[in-house]
Amino acid sequence: MQAYWDEVETLPRKTLEALQLERLRAQVERLYEQSPFFREKWAGVDRRIRHLEDLARFPVVTKAELREEQRLHPPLGRYVLAPREAWREYHPSSGTTGLPVGTVWSEKDVENIAQVTARTLFAYGLRPGDTLLNGFSYGLWVAGMAVHHAARLLGLFVLPVGAGQTERHLELIQRFQPRALTATPSFGLYLAEVLKEKGLESSLSIGAFGGEAGTENPATRRRLEEALGIRAYDYYGLAEMGPTFAGECEAQAGLHFAEDHYLVEVVDPETKEPLPEGEVGVLVLTHLTREATPLVRYYTGDLARVTKEPCACGRTHLRTVGGILGRADDLVVYRGAKFYPTQVEEVVRRFPELTSEYRIEVEESGGVVQEVTVVVELARPGVGEGLVETVRKALKEALGVTPGVRLEAPGTLERTAFKAKRVVRHVRS
Repeated sequence: MQAYWDEVETLPRKTLEALQLERLRAQVERLYEQSPFFREKWAGVDRRIRHLEDLARFPVVTKAELREEQRLHPPLGRYVLAPREAWREYHPSSGTTGLPVGTVWSEKDVENIAQVTARTLFAYGLRPGDTLLNGFSYGLWVAGMAVHHAARLLGLFVLPVGAGQTERHLELIQRFQPRALTATPSFGLYLAEVLKEKGLESSLSIGAFGGEAGTENPATRRRLEEALGIRAYDYYGLAEMGPTFAGECEAQAGLHFAEDHYLVEVVDPETKEPLPEGEVGVLVLTHLTREATPLVRYYTGDLARVTKEPCACGRTHLRTVGGILGRADDLVVYRGAKFYPTQVEEVVRRFPELTSEYRIEVEESGGVVQEVTVVVELARPGVGEGLVETVRKALKEALGVTPGVRLEAPGTLERTAFKAKRVVRHVRS
């Protein structure tokens, strides 16, 4: 029986890194010769790459830079290398502020994205003939399309419902009995909530959840698995780099990155210098094979720690330890303590008296956080007595600081099929 979608997943590290080095050299030279954006950005940089570590000499690229580049040089900036006639699909970033950063995929890019995504679906346990309920957003947003392309390649029957449309999800689950679901973890939890309310059975046994950090959070994974009767797997991608290029295997021991297509670094968020393996920092990613809109050293803002230790599944590509730990810009600094929403999530979702929803309200003045309140929601009326103090104590133990806690009635907090906004900041004048 086939154990892996692609044997490249088990290449010895030396062989894999030699392949990366060859592809990196070619990509850097291609960008320098053909992209005015990168040629200007790399002015004065020694471009000779003898080792993968030499890439650290190159400056990182930020979303703000790409947004400005596309504003000054519409429609997509001066780092698009494929000619217009080679463009096949357009996909913007999913950020909620400012001009979206757009990317285009060439035919070769579509093929590579479909192959890498098929690799992830196969690792989750999906096989030809299985039915997949695709709850990732379709259209301009990347994940739904990537999974759709890959599902066809893998020989799956796809139910392309997209994000939201909860009633349609329920209908399709009852009619077609899908084996697997792809969605955000927030929507997975909401879908489970509605299934329970309506007394409906779920046919699902596999769930792959991306778009938000948290699936590898033990409390969140437990809730997803118990509520939907599935094994819940983490999924990772981002529009600027690729929608679905890192996923867990059946060992559920971290996100495996497709290192034959992406070079992964972890850097200090302040100095932008690479960190030793195992330390928490921001992921910086480089396209090794992207044809149309390749990026070198893209600063994702996503926090992770990685390891190159082989996984129990036999795959050799590096993987995260604990998944994506949060966003660097979601860091809350309060009374000398630093924490991320995923740490709050782990506490909140331990309590059966609470739903999975939560919000962190931050009051700032003069650039300093004055108050933090964790807003949580009761799972049912009348169970809140003494709960505020219990949750406060659990948060203090986890965060090293004691925020306020406010209980809301069941159904008060907003549900979302897309990315949940967990931190709400209010600035006092």
